[in-house]
Amino acid sequence: MINKFVVSTCADILKEVFIGKNPADVHLSYFFKKNRNLGSHDRSNIAEIFYGVIRNKRYLEEIVQDENPKKMILVYLMVMLGKSVRELTPVLNDDEVEWLQNKKSNKQIIKSWPVKLSLPDWIWEKLIKQFSEKELIMLAQSLLVPAQLNLRVNTLKDKSRNEVINDLKESFPQHERLILPTIYSPIGISLPRGTAINKHSLFLNGNIEVQDEGSQILSFLLSPGRGQMVADFCAGAGGKSLAMSSIMKNTGRVYAFDISERRLANLKQRLKRSGGSNIMMQRIANENDLKIKRLKGKFDRVLVDAPCTGLGTLRRNPDLKWRQTQKSLSELIDKQGAILSSASTLCKKGGYLVYATCSLLNDENEMIVENFLSVNKNFTTISVKAALEKHGIELDCENYLKLFPNIHKTDGFFGALLERID
Repeated sequence: MINKFVVSTCADILKEVFIGKNPADVHLSYFFKKNRNLGSHDRSNIAEIFYGVIRNKRYLEEIVQDENPKKMILVYLMVMLGKSVRELTPVLNDDEVEWLQNKKSNKQIIKSWPVKLSLPDWIWEKLIKQFSEKELIMLAQSLLVPAQLNLRVNTLKDKSRNEVINDLKESFPQHERLILPTIYSPIGISLPRGTAINKHSLFLNGNIEVQDEGSQILSFLLSPGRGQMVADFCAGAGGKSLAMSSIMKNTGRVYAFDISERRLANLKQRLKRSGGSNIMMQRIANENDLKIKRLKGKFDRVLVDAPCTGLGTLRRNPDLKWRQTQKSLSELIDKQGAILSSASTLCKKGGYLVYATCSLLNDENEMIVENFLSVNKNFTTISVKAALEKHGIELDCENYLKLFPNIHKTDGFFGALLERID
């Protein structure tokens, strides 16, 4: 049941998000940490409404004709969740009852697709050059639907995917029919979002890690082998480093490079749980760090999961579309080219290089790769389809890996597989 506390609290947090520079999840996490005694039901309702309004922000603003968080919440509850004015009366004052009834009686006709689908005009204009209007509408609609929770089974441990699924079904009988193997990744599991697994013994013992199926597929695309030297150039918190470690059966060496000490510290904790021992964490100042130059030509495999706009992850991070701009995109494009160029020097002859993003934009994907290949004749593309088939992954792609939530039920991902031939 929606109560006044939930609505007013959610409005206060949204107000901070709208005027602040921090990501939405930071604001919400800060609130929950300050209010640890809050009941699980209220927490769930606040989070649901909070992210629902952010996902549909532009559409709600058009109806409200204002950036008033409480009014946007009320319209979201009425229009998006189908609540009646009568159901909402306990959280309304007299003026709000009249205002909401007026909105219901005088339904606004919105013809603009970017407004209806809550995308900034500049993003819509970029994407309409890549997709037909029908394709883009379906893609944009899928980005408004919250993502399922995906897990990766750690093959360094003693439980198979089927065993883990059976254990999870016993732990969450209410979700039994919804705990399923992922469609493409041979080591992935899909669960309903919000399933509490962070205190589950499977998680604490390192049998499972939270990782989107698309991210899992990128690790298979690189195809790291036993005993090889592998570089994860933008490792972040190390999800792909851990996945590659398991594919390599804890042999060889994975170098996890990142500029953030905090993210690498997070990887250290995850590594301890995983049982892996072949990951070396390396903090670097930037892509031109001396540590990179000293390792030139040493690696069999190099993964560049480049910093990007993250527009493929809007199901999970809906505020990104409001935080990114054409200026930030231009800055990212320059950075992506520089990172790919530097990372490529690590690759030995015959080695593989994967360039990947969780963006939907050609500017960050094909264009970066094609520009790189135009000045680096010692690299060539390899068939993505053939590389993935070796791992039993069947995807209808050839030159590039392209994943979309409306088609593949994953986050949006791009991947290019390159080989150094000279």
